[in-house]
Amino acid sequence: MMRRWLGALALAGAVTVALSGCVPQHSADGDLVDDWPVLPVAQAFVPATDACLPRITPVVQAGTYETVDCARSHLAEAIHVGTFTGAVVRGDRPEPGSAALRPARAECDQRARDVLGGDWHSARLTMNIALPANSAWNSGARWFRCDLSETDSIDNTRPVNRIGSLRGAMVGDNPLSHRCFDPKLIGNNLNYMAPVLCSEPHRAEFVGVYLERSDLSWADFSRANQRVHRRCMALIAGFAEVPNNGELPYRAGSIFYPPSQREWEEGDRGIRCFLWSDDRKLTRSMRGAGPKGLPVI
Repeated sequence: MMRRWLGALALAGAVTVALSGCVPQHSADGDLVDDWPVLPVAQAFVPATDACLPRITPVVQAGTYETVDCARSHLAEAIHVGTFTGAVVRGDRPEPGSAALRPARAECDQRARDVLGGDWHSARLTMNIALPANSAWNSGARWFRCDLSETDSIDNTRPVNRIGSLRGAMVGDNPLSHRCFDPKLIGNNLNYMAPVLCSEPHRAEFVGVYLERSDLSWADFSRANQRVHRRCMALIAGFAEVPNNGELPYRAGSIFYPPSQREWEEGDRGIRCFLWSDDRKLTRSMRGAGPKGLPVI
C-alpha cells in the first residue's frame, strides 16, 4: 500500500456667463434639487463567473481584479460565484482552510462536475475558493468564487498556465484524466508517479475516487491508512472486475492520494485510488480485465 500526502463623484463647477440684449433672465424656481438627475445606487463588487484569470488569489480585491480571454494564457478559470447563507453570514468572514467553507466547497465541486463533465479529482486539476476582502465582507459582500486550474501532475499540484476553457474538458478521451503510471520509489516510499500510456510497461492505474466520511477529523484520517486501503481495494475490485475477497491482495495493492489538510478542513473528502502492481509490469489497462487478466500471484 502506497500513500501520498502526500465611485467617485465628480462635481462640475458652474460657469456664469453674463449676457446682454433682450433675452429674459432665467429665474430659479426655488427648488435646488429637482433639476439634478438621480445618482445611481452604488453596486457592490462581485467577480464574474465563466471568466479566466491571470493569477490565483485566495482573497479578491476589487482594485486589482483582472480577467483575461480564455483563449489566452491563464492560470485559473472562475467557474462559479455563489453566495454564503446561514449562520456564517452573521459573523466574520470565513478564513481559507476553515470548516465554514464546507458548504461552499460542496457547491463548487458540483458546479465543477457540471462544467467539466466529470469529477475534477479524476484529472490533473485543482480547485481553489476565493473570498472577498475583509473590508468588503464588513460592507456586506457574501460571495465566494470557485476557481479551477490545470496542474502539472498528480504530485505537483501547483497550477500551470493553459490556453482554452475547461468547459467540457473531461468529456471523452482527454489529456487531463488520470490513467496509467509508472511509480518511482525510494526504498519502500513512493517518490512520484510518472504518467505513461497504458500500452507501455507500468505498475499503477487510476481506478476512481471515493468520498470519505464528512465527520472524520484530519487527525483521525491521518491514522486511518488501513481503512483507506480497504476502500481503495474495493474500487480496484470493481474496476478490474475481480472478486473483492481474500485473494484480492494477491492480485494487486493500492496507492492513494488524499486531499491536503487545508482542502480536508474545507470539506474535500475525495480520495484518489490507484491499482498497484508491485510484482509485475502491466502493458494494458486493467479495466474489466477479470480474474484471468489480473491473476492471483
